[in-house]
Amino acid sequence: MTARRRFLKAGGAALTLLSFAGWARAAGEAAPKLLVLLELRGGNDGLNTVAPVEDGRYFDLRPRLALRGEGVVPLGEGMALHPALAPLRTLWDAREMTVIRGVGYPQPNLSHFRSIEIWDTASDSGHYLHEGWLTRAIATAPAFRAASADGVVIGATDLGPLGGGARAIALADPARFARQARLAGKAETEARGALAHLLRVERDIARAGAELRPDASFMTEFPRGPFGIAVQRAAEVAATRRVPIVRVTLAGFDTHQNQSNVQAALLRQVAEGVIALRAALTEVDLWRDTLVLTYSEFGRRARENASGGTDHGTASVMFAFGPRVAGGFVGEAPSLARLDDDGNLLHTTDFRAVYATVLERWWGLDSVRALGGRFAPLPLLRA
Repeated sequence: MTARRRFLKAGGAALTLLSFAGWARAAGEAAPKLLVLLELRGGNDGLNTVAPVEDGRYFDLRPRLALRGEGVVPLGEGMALHPALAPLRTLWDAREMTVIRGVGYPQPNLSHFRSIEIWDTASDSGHYLHEGWLTRAIATAPAFRAASADGVVIGATDLGPLGGGARAIALADPARFARQARLAGKAETEARGALAHLLRVERDIARAGAELRPDASFMTEFPRGPFGIAVQRAAEVAATRRVPIVRVTLAGFDTHQNQSNVQAALLRQVAEGVIALRAALTEVDLWRDTLVLTYSEFGRRARENASGGTDHGTASVMFAFGPRVAGGFVGEAPSLARLDDDGNLLHTTDFRAVYATVLERWWGLDSVRALGGRFAPLPLLRA
């Protein structure tokens, strides 16, 4: 098999290319500030991620699952972090961590597939869109043309918020991608029509591969396991300063049973990954221009089930990390005294307000076009 065929073969170990349109970029300019999205796939239980440990109703609803004892990490306002997230306390104390409470949307959908589609496209519950919210936002943003790619996705093959036209790739190994791109770009072929277009795209990707080659050598020790490797890959790509958006996915949060053990193991990976990412990007003087956001397609039901877990729910929490976040809490914690008819939390913060904050306050972009309406930005970032 030729280098070109190996490079273009979809679904390979090194690269799955999911968007060709408009790959050419403006040379000699820096990419916009970095956004790192950490997707907690499966529906993370926000009520046990940041727990209302001074609310008796919490313990009534969760006699077995409720967090108790000295292991929890008090944050104030009667809230405490899950013990597995204890490493994040250093960021909280440094005001490089913000907890966004009660995040959801009206008429929530409890299907994994539909709900993450709503989050990815920033649509209303009954409105179906084909472009990701980031794709729409950056389509007319000249600054993003300076990047080698709009975004890189690690740990998943779908583009999520970069779907529907962004210059984005799903990438497993940046170094291998760079090698394959270099090999593929060496061949010279004269062609017309569709083949000529494909070859132009290939050359653009080869150039992106060269620019995304990971040159940084970190002293940071990354966590072991697939997610630790994914975080290292994200740091390597970010260190090139040629990509403004990186999404890393950690799956397994659909905790219908044995939630205590499963969620603890997953949240520990999140905490260790964020700490390692911060250390690595600090090494290359990039942390000061980085915003990290966690998100999940929905939270879990307020009451525990009979299998030691929780079923699909609604509102949850998001974390924001970085030197420019305001710190502390944003948004009101949902009331356990006022659940919906299905026993789910009522959201207090629309997730699109978080997106509006990113677009307007982080990148200075128009949020109304991307989000299909006006959502007031949150006091999430420092002025």
